[in-house]
Amino acid sequence: MSSGNPLGDVEITDPRAMRALAHPVRLAVLERLRLHGPATATELAPHVGATPTVASWHLRHLAEFGLVRDAEPGPDRRKRRWEAVGRGFRFAPGADGAGREAAGALAQVMFRRSADAPARWMAEVGPGLPPQWLRSAGLADTRVVLSPAELAELSAAIEGLLAPYVHRDRADRPADARAVRLLHYTLPEGDGPEDGTE
Repeated sequence: MSSGNPLGDVEITDPRAMRALAHPVRLAVLERLRLHGPATATELAPHVGATPTVASWHLRHLAEFGLVRDAEPGPDRRKRRWEAVGRGFRFAPGADGAGREAAGALAQVMFRRSADAPARWMAEVGPGLPPQWLRSAGLADTRVVLSPAELAELSAAIEGLLAPYVHRDRADRPADARAVRLLHYTLPEGDGPEDGTE
């Protein structure tokens, strides 16, 4: 696994690792560790819909592919604590059928996992936010016509804008800062009119 990108995401290229991650509990485990820091299998279990034994098994499976690792021991040194290896992860389908199939399976699980995030946000979080946060929150659905090279350039530019905020030290954050989740879908459309008209 490497992280040769501006955001420091783990880059997954091994189809076996993609297939390993294409499981709702493993994705939940990895997300929980990324968002809340190191934890034991017992601490993770109630948040990921698994027993401590099952959570432990999934953690070991993720560790085989370098997605999680042992963390510094907590107060009870007898309990194994785990941490996510990167701030995030990314993957792309390989040229062969196995790579494409594995990437497709992982993408499908990820899309299902995040599909109701906007609705949950609107029901649970949005109503309690102050107006200055609500003015900057929301959705955008923009259709543009790009070549593959232009799309890659646009994605790199977005990452370049995000990187300073992703890597900023806690001490450098403004006092009124809070965590913001940016869901980014890049969905090239099928063949059709190039000018955006139907």
